[in-house]
Amino acid sequence: MTAPLATRQFEEGRAVLRFERRLAHPPEKVWRAVTEPDELAHWFPGRVEMELRPGAPVHFVEDDPDIGESSGEVVEVDPPKVFAFRWGGDLLRFELAPDGSGCRLSFSHALSGGDTWGDERFAAQHAAGWDACLELLLAWLAGESADPESTDAGSMADWFVRNEEYIEEFGLAEGEVVEDADGSVLRFERVVIQTPDEVWAALTSAGAPAVGSPAPATATPPAIDAGVVTALEPGRTLVYEWRHDGTPVGEVRWTISGRKYAGRIVLTQTVPAELADQQASLLASWQAQMERFIAGMHDLERPWPDDRVELHRKHYADQLAG
Repeated sequence: MTAPLATRQFEEGRAVLRFERRLAHPPEKVWRAVTEPDELAHWFPGRVEMELRPGAPVHFVEDDPDIGESSGEVVEVDPPKVFAFRWGGDLLRFELAPDGSGCRLSFSHALSGGDTWGDERFAAQHAAGWDACLELLLAWLAGESADPESTDAGSMADWFVRNEEYIEEFGLAEGEVVEDADGSVLRFERVVIQTPDEVWAALTSAGAPAVGSPAPATATPPAIDAGVVTALEPGRTLVYEWRHDGTPVGEVRWTISGRKYAGRIVLTQTVPAELADQQASLLASWQAQMERFIAGMHDLERPWPDDRVELHRKHYADQLAG
Protein backbone atom coordinates (compact mmCIF):
# COMPACT_ATOMS: atom_id res chain seq x y z
CA MET A 1 0.00 0.00 0.00
CA THR A 2 1.71 3.18 -1.17
CA ALA A 3 -0.80 5.88 -0.20
CA PRO A 4 0.39 8.41 2.39
CA LEU A 5 -0.43 7.70 6.00
CA ALA A 6 -3.43 9.43 7.48
CA THR A 7 -2.82 12.03 10.14
CA ARG A 8 -4.32 12.04 13.62
CA GLN A 9 -5.30 15.16 15.53
CA PHE A 10 -7.31 15.70 18.68
CA GLU A 11 -10.27 18.04 18.58
CA GLU A 12 -12.43 18.61 21.64
CA GLY A 13 -10.92 15.51 23.21
CA ARG A 14 -11.69 13.27 20.22
CA ALA A 15 -9.21 11.61 17.89
CA VAL A 16 -9.76 12.68 14.28
CA LEU A 17 -8.21 10.77 11.37
CA ARG A 18 -7.64 12.72 8.14
CA PHE A 19 -6.97 11.28 4.69
CA GLU A 20 -6.05 13.16 1.51
CA ARG A 21 -6.27 11.73 -2.00
CA ARG A 22 -5.81 13.34 -5.42
CA LEU A 23 -8.30 11.66 -7.78
CA ALA A 24 -8.24 11.71 -11.59
CA HIS A 25 -12.00 12.19 -11.71
CA PRO A 26 -14.24 15.28 -11.58
CA PRO A 27 -16.02 16.14 -8.31
CA GLU A 28 -19.42 15.19 -9.72
CA LYS A 29 -18.32 11.60 -10.38
CA VAL A 30 -16.67 11.21 -6.99
CA TRP A 31 -19.71 12.80 -5.32
CA ARG A 32 -21.91 10.02 -6.64
CA ALA A 33 -19.44 7.41 -5.42
CA VAL A 34 -19.45 8.75 -1.85
CA THR A 35 -23.17 9.54 -1.53
CA GLU A 36 -25.23 7.01 -3.50
CA PRO A 37 -25.88 3.70 -1.70
CA ASP A 38 -25.48 1.66 -4.89
CA GLU A 39 -22.06 3.25 -5.42
CA LEU A 40 -21.01 3.01 -1.77
CA ALA A 41 -21.69 -0.73 -1.93
CA HIS A 42 -18.56 -1.16 -4.06
CA TRP A 43 -16.09 0.23 -1.54
CA PHE A 44 -17.64 1.30 1.77
CA PRO A 45 -17.27 -1.15 4.73
CA GLY A 46 -20.96 -1.98 5.01
CA ARG A 47 -24.21 -1.45 3.15
CA VAL A 48 -25.78 1.96 3.64
CA GLU A 49 -29.45 2.94 3.44
CA MET A 50 -30.25 6.67 3.54
CA GLU A 51 -31.81 9.72 1.92
CA LEU A 52 -29.49 12.51 0.86
CA ARG A 53 -30.82 15.31 3.05
CA PRO A 54 -29.66 16.79 6.38
CA GLY A 55 -31.35 15.14 9.32
CA ALA A 56 -32.23 11.98 7.42
CA PRO A 57 -31.56 8.70 9.26
CA VAL A 58 -28.79 6.42 8.04
CA HIS A 59 -28.90 2.64 8.46
CA PHE A 60 -25.73 0.55 8.21
CA VAL A 61 -26.32 -3.11 7.43
CA GLU A 62 -23.49 -5.53 8.16
CA ASP A 63 -23.12 -8.84 6.34
CA ASP A 64 -21.81 -10.36 9.56
CA PRO A 65 -24.77 -11.31 11.81
CA ASP A 66 -22.55 -11.04 14.89
CA ILE A 67 -22.15 -7.31 14.28
CA GLY A 68 -25.73 -6.41 13.41
CA GLU A 69 -27.14 -3.15 12.18
CA SER A 70 -26.23 0.32 13.38
CA SER A 71 -27.61 3.75 12.67
CA GLY A 72 -26.61 7.34 12.16
CA GLU A 73 -27.78 10.62 10.68
CA VAL A 74 -26.96 12.77 7.68
CA VAL A 75 -25.36 15.95 9.01
CA GLU A 76 -24.41 18.03 5.95
CA VAL A 77 -25.12 17.88 2.21
CA ASP A 78 -23.60 20.45 -0.16
CA PRO A 79 -23.27 18.88 -3.64
CA PRO A 80 -20.68 18.27 -4.93
CA LYS A 81 -18.55 19.67 -2.14
CA VAL A 82 -19.36 18.38 1.33
CA PHE A 83 -21.09 15.29 2.65
CA ALA A 84 -21.06 14.40 6.35
CA PHE A 85 -22.91 11.85 8.42
CA ARG A 86 -22.76 10.15 11.77
CA TRP A 87 -22.14 6.44 12.19
CA GLY A 88 -23.20 5.78 15.75
CA GLY A 89 -21.24 8.39 17.69
CA ASP A 90 -18.52 8.76 15.03
CA LEU A 91 -18.58 11.50 12.39
CA LEU A 92 -17.48 10.88 8.79
CA ARG A 93 -16.91 13.84 6.48
CA PHE A 94 -16.08 13.97 2.75
CA GLU A 95 -14.90 17.21 1.15
CA LEU A 96 -14.29 17.52 -2.61
CA ALA A 97 -12.43 20.34 -4.32
CA PRO A 98 -11.68 20.69 -8.06
CA ASP A 99 -8.05 20.07 -8.96
CA GLY A 100 -7.33 20.42 -12.67
CA SER A 101 -9.29 17.77 -14.55
CA GLY A 102 -9.78 15.81 -11.34
CA CYS A 103 -10.40 16.64 -7.72
CA ARG A 104 -8.96 16.39 -4.26
CA LEU A 105 -10.73 14.28 -1.69
CA SER A 106 -10.36 15.14 1.99
CA PHE A 107 -11.91 12.51 4.21
CA SER A 108 -12.02 12.60 7.99
CA HIS A 109 -13.23 10.21 10.67
CA ALA A 110 -13.83 11.69 14.13
CA LEU A 111 -13.96 8.90 16.71
CA SER A 112 -16.65 9.07 19.34
CA GLY A 113 -14.43 8.09 22.26
CA GLY A 114 -16.69 5.15 23.13
CA ASP A 115 -15.46 1.88 24.56
CA THR A 116 -15.61 -0.20 21.37
CA TRP A 117 -14.68 1.08 17.89
CA GLY A 118 -14.86 4.72 18.97
CA ASP A 119 -11.93 4.32 21.37
CA GLU A 120 -8.78 6.24 20.43
CA ARG A 121 -6.86 2.96 20.67
CA PHE A 122 -8.74 1.75 17.59
CA ALA A 123 -7.34 4.62 15.52
CA ALA A 124 -4.73 2.41 13.82
CA GLN A 125 -7.27 -0.27 12.86
CA HIS A 126 -9.63 2.36 11.51
CA ALA A 127 -6.88 4.12 9.56
CA ALA A 128 -5.59 0.91 7.96
CA GLY A 129 -9.16 -0.10 7.14
CA TRP A 130 -9.99 3.23 5.52
CA ASP A 131 -6.79 3.07 3.47
CA ALA A 132 -8.01 -0.28 2.14
CA CYS A 133 -11.48 1.14 1.44
CA LEU A 134 -10.05 4.16 -0.36
CA GLU A 135 -8.00 1.83 -2.56
CA LEU A 136 -11.27 0.11 -3.48
CA LEU A 137 -12.84 3.50 -4.18
CA LEU A 138 -10.02 4.42 -6.55
CA ALA A 139 -10.36 1.08 -8.34
CA TRP A 140 -14.13 1.49 -8.67
CA LEU A 141 -13.81 5.03 -10.04
CA ALA A 142 -11.24 3.79 -12.58
CA GLY A 143 -13.61 1.08 -13.78
CA GLU A 144 -11.38 -1.67 -12.39
CA SER A 145 -12.37 -4.62 -10.27
CA ALA A 146 -13.32 -3.58 -6.77
CA ASP A 147 -12.55 -7.04 -5.41
CA PRO A 148 -10.37 -6.45 -2.31
CA GLU A 149 -7.98 -9.21 -3.42
CA SER A 150 -7.31 -7.37 -6.69
CA THR A 151 -6.09 -4.11 -5.15
CA ASP A 152 -3.00 -3.01 -3.25
CA ALA A 153 -5.15 -3.19 -0.12
CA GLY A 154 -5.80 -6.84 -0.93
CA SER A 155 -4.77 -9.30 1.74
CA MET A 156 -5.17 -9.33 5.49
CA ALA A 157 -1.37 -9.48 5.72
CA ASP A 158 -1.18 -6.18 3.80
CA TRP A 159 -3.77 -4.67 6.13
CA PHE A 160 -1.86 -5.83 9.20
CA VAL A 161 1.44 -4.34 7.97
CA ARG A 162 -0.34 -1.04 7.38
CA ASN A 163 -1.96 -1.30 10.81
CA GLU A 164 1.50 -1.77 12.36
CA GLU A 165 2.70 1.38 10.59
CA TYR A 166 -0.12 3.33 12.20
CA ILE A 167 0.47 1.72 15.60
CA GLU A 168 4.05 2.98 15.36
CA GLU A 169 3.07 6.40 13.99
CA PHE A 170 0.45 7.00 16.68
CA GLY A 171 2.48 5.55 19.56
CA LEU A 172 -0.25 3.04 20.41
CA ALA A 173 2.12 0.18 21.27
CA GLU A 174 3.84 2.00 24.11
CA GLY A 175 3.45 1.12 27.75
CA GLU A 176 3.15 3.42 30.73
CA VAL A 177 4.34 3.49 34.33
CA VAL A 178 1.80 4.05 37.08
CA GLU A 179 3.40 4.78 40.43
CA ASP A 180 1.85 3.37 43.60
CA ALA A 181 2.71 3.05 47.27
CA ASP A 182 4.60 -0.24 46.83
CA GLY A 183 6.53 0.73 43.71
CA SER A 184 5.02 0.90 40.26
CA VAL A 185 2.80 -0.87 37.76
CA LEU A 186 3.82 -1.21 34.12
CA ARG A 187 0.76 -1.17 31.88
CA PHE A 188 0.09 -1.92 28.21
CA GLU A 189 -3.26 -1.80 26.48
CA ARG A 190 -3.71 -3.05 22.92
CA VAL A 191 -6.75 -3.61 20.76
CA VAL A 192 -6.91 -6.30 18.09
CA ILE A 193 -9.39 -7.53 15.51
CA GLN A 194 -9.46 -11.00 17.04
CA THR A 195 -12.21 -12.06 19.42
CA PRO A 196 -11.42 -12.51 23.13
CA ASP A 197 -11.66 -16.29 22.61
CA GLU A 198 -9.10 -16.12 19.80
CA VAL A 199 -6.74 -14.04 21.94
CA TRP A 200 -7.04 -16.50 24.80
CA ALA A 201 -6.41 -19.44 22.47
CA ALA A 202 -3.21 -17.77 21.23
CA LEU A 203 -2.11 -16.92 24.76
CA THR A 204 -2.54 -20.53 25.90
CA SER A 205 -1.56 -22.25 22.65
CA ALA A 206 1.00 -24.45 24.41
CA GLY A 207 -1.68 -25.96 26.64
CA ALA A 208 -4.34 -24.95 29.13
CA PRO A 209 -2.67 -23.39 32.19
CA ALA A 210 -3.73 -24.13 35.76
CA VAL A 211 -3.05 -22.48 39.09
CA GLY A 212 0.38 -23.74 40.18
CA SER A 213 1.54 -24.56 36.65
CA PRO A 214 4.39 -22.68 34.92
CA ALA A 215 3.40 -19.45 33.18
CA PRO A 216 2.86 -19.96 29.41
CA ALA A 217 5.87 -19.00 27.29
CA THR A 218 3.54 -17.08 24.98
CA ALA A 219 2.67 -14.81 27.92
CA THR A 220 6.27 -14.07 28.92
CA PRO A 221 9.16 -12.18 27.27
CA PRO A 222 12.68 -13.61 27.64
CA ALA A 223 13.68 -10.89 30.12
CA ILE A 224 11.08 -12.02 32.67
CA ASP A 225 11.88 -14.85 35.07
CA ALA A 226 8.33 -16.19 35.25
CA GLY A 227 7.07 -18.25 38.12
CA VAL A 228 3.83 -20.15 38.47
CA VAL A 229 0.27 -19.20 37.64
CA THR A 230 -1.41 -17.77 40.76
CA ALA A 231 -4.88 -16.89 39.46
CA LEU A 232 -6.89 -17.87 36.44
CA GLU A 233 -10.24 -17.08 34.85
CA PRO A 234 -10.24 -19.04 31.58
CA GLY A 235 -10.90 -16.83 28.59
CA ARG A 236 -10.42 -13.65 30.57
CA THR A 237 -7.59 -13.43 33.13
CA LEU A 238 -4.17 -15.01 33.61
CA VAL A 239 -1.97 -14.03 36.55
CA TYR A 240 1.49 -15.35 37.39
CA GLU A 241 4.34 -14.38 39.67
CA TRP A 242 7.65 -13.07 38.38
CA ARG A 243 10.95 -13.47 40.15
CA HIS A 244 14.18 -11.59 40.73
CA ASP A 245 17.23 -13.56 41.83
CA GLY A 246 14.92 -16.54 42.23
CA THR A 247 12.55 -14.78 44.63
CA PRO A 248 8.96 -13.78 43.72
CA VAL A 249 8.77 -9.97 43.68
CA GLY A 250 5.57 -9.15 41.80
CA GLU A 251 2.86 -10.33 39.46
CA VAL A 252 2.09 -10.22 35.77
CA ARG A 253 -1.58 -10.02 34.79
CA TRP A 254 -3.15 -10.51 31.36
CA THR A 255 -6.77 -9.37 31.07
CA ILE A 256 -8.76 -10.00 27.90
CA SER A 257 -12.12 -8.46 27.01
CA GLY A 258 -14.04 -7.08 24.04
CA ARG A 259 -16.08 -8.54 21.22
CA LYS A 260 -15.74 -9.74 17.65
CA TYR A 261 -13.29 -7.57 15.66
CA ALA A 262 -12.63 -5.63 18.85
CA GLY A 263 -10.59 -7.63 21.34
CA ARG A 264 -8.80 -5.75 24.09
CA ILE A 265 -5.64 -6.84 25.89
CA VAL A 266 -4.49 -5.19 29.12
CA LEU A 267 -1.11 -6.32 30.42
CA THR A 268 0.24 -5.19 33.79
CA GLN A 269 3.35 -6.00 35.79
CA THR A 270 3.94 -4.86 39.35
CA VAL A 271 7.50 -3.71 40.08
CA PRO A 272 8.74 -3.14 43.66
CA ALA A 273 10.37 0.19 44.42
CA GLU A 274 13.81 -1.37 44.84
CA LEU A 275 13.72 -2.57 41.21
CA ALA A 276 12.63 0.75 39.70
CA ASP A 277 15.88 0.91 37.73
CA GLN A 278 14.59 -2.02 35.62
CA GLN A 279 11.45 -0.24 34.40
CA ALA A 280 12.89 0.80 31.03
CA SER A 281 14.20 -2.69 30.24
CA LEU A 282 10.97 -4.35 31.31
CA LEU A 283 8.84 -1.94 29.28
CA ALA A 284 11.03 -2.54 26.21
CA SER A 285 10.73 -6.31 26.55
CA TRP A 286 6.98 -6.19 27.01
CA GLN A 287 6.47 -3.94 24.00
CA ALA A 288 8.40 -6.38 21.83
CA GLN A 289 6.53 -9.34 23.33
CA MET A 290 3.15 -7.75 22.63
CA GLU A 291 4.18 -6.92 19.07
CA ARG A 292 5.29 -10.50 18.42
CA PHE A 293 2.22 -11.96 20.11
CA ILE A 294 -0.19 -9.89 18.01
CA ALA A 295 1.75 -10.60 14.81
CA GLY A 296 1.52 -14.29 15.64
CA MET A 297 -2.27 -14.04 15.70
CA HIS A 298 -1.94 -12.93 12.07
CA ASP A 299 0.19 -15.98 11.27
CA LEU A 300 3.38 -13.92 11.14
CA GLU A 301 6.23 -15.63 12.99
CA ARG A 302 9.00 -13.24 13.99
CA PRO A 303 12.29 -13.84 15.83
CA TRP A 304 12.98 -12.04 19.08
CA PRO A 305 14.12 -8.53 17.98
CA ASP A 306 17.13 -7.70 20.16
CA ASP A 307 17.94 -4.52 18.22
CA ARG A 308 14.37 -3.27 18.47
CA VAL A 309 14.24 -4.05 22.18
CA GLU A 310 17.35 -1.94 22.69
CA LEU A 311 15.76 0.95 20.79
CA HIS A 312 12.66 0.64 22.97
CA ARG A 313 14.82 0.55 26.09
CA LYS A 314 16.62 3.77 25.17
CA HIS A 315 13.30 5.44 24.38
CA TYR A 316 11.79 4.45 27.72
CA ALA A 317 14.96 5.39 29.61
CA ASP A 318 14.87 8.89 28.10
CA GLN A 319 11.15 9.15 28.80
CA LEU A 320 11.52 8.11 32.44
CA ALA A 321 14.52 10.39 32.94
CA GLY A 322 12.62 13.37 31.54
